[in-house]
Amino acid sequence: MAFGTNKLGVHALCWVGGWSEAEARRAIEGTARVGYDLIEIPTLDPDAIDVGMTRRLLEEYGLAGTLSLGLSPDMDISGADPEAAARGEAELMKVVAIARDVGASHITGILYSGFTKYNRPATQAGLEQSVAILRRVCEAALPSNITLGMEVVNRYETNILNTAAQGVAFCEMIGVPNAKVHLDCYHMNIEEADAEQAIVHAGDRLGYFHTGDSHRGYLGSGSINFTPIFRGLARIGYAGPITFESFSSEVVDANLSNILGIWRNLWTDSEDLVRHAKAFTEAQMISATATLRLSNHQPKGVLHHG
Repeated sequence: MAFGTNKLGVHALCWVGGWSEAEARRAIEGTARVGYDLIEIPTLDPDAIDVGMTRRLLEEYGLAGTLSLGLSPDMDISGADPEAAARGEAELMKVVAIARDVGASHITGILYSGFTKYNRPATQAGLEQSVAILRRVCEAALPSNITLGMEVVNRYETNILNTAAQGVAFCEMIGVPNAKVHLDCYHMNIEEADAEQAIVHAGDRLGYFHTGDSHRGYLGSGSINFTPIFRGLARIGYAGPITFESFSSEVVDANLSNILGIWRNLWTDSEDLVRHAKAFTEAQMISATATLRLSNHQPKGVLHHG
């Protein structure tokens, strides 16, 4: 196996904190100029997205788009409050409509619970309710060829999906083909015992992938070992998007920055950050592919000494 024709992307918050026309143009133009294939647009506030403007700019610069969000606690589809669950389902359906109208291929993030620190475990009833709602949302997105990526995140951001294995089981419960697992290096570094094996376990259920280092700054400048991560992606022949996500107090979104505690200034030059990320990602993909090719052609039982 090896990589497929992966689209490389960057999160809009590497460029801008909002989505006015001027901000959207700066983010989309910069992403295209650096040579990425797609931009991930945060939709924590779907009403702030000007659909016509967004589609026009994506088409003008020849860029693909994806959307991401996390449900607020008052829209928690895994909780006991039926009104909150109904609000959450309506919000997800609204984002599906936006994705359809801007031509986005994926909706990803914490779609299955509140984007918050819980003080108790998830309940079986809450899990089943989340699955039932997401089954309806996935079915609504299916005719528009929109994939829903269930982002597996750390224990401080949800009590539902913290490991790849949980993500796979959850997607199997939904039972709709466009329900996929979304893995993220940053979260895997916290929760997985073996990142490579977690990716291999996800296999063809993996539909979206985030790169990001342990401190959410420049790739390769934190504590994450990316070699086994990209080797795992190569082993399963992953062909989906690989999107770089990084946050700094240099660029602030009032909703997301406060939830994630982005208090430190980890970078100031957006273009340098995303250029480096693209080069780093491409080098990792080449290295992982070469390693896999060598391991597949080495005769069994033969040891090579350098």
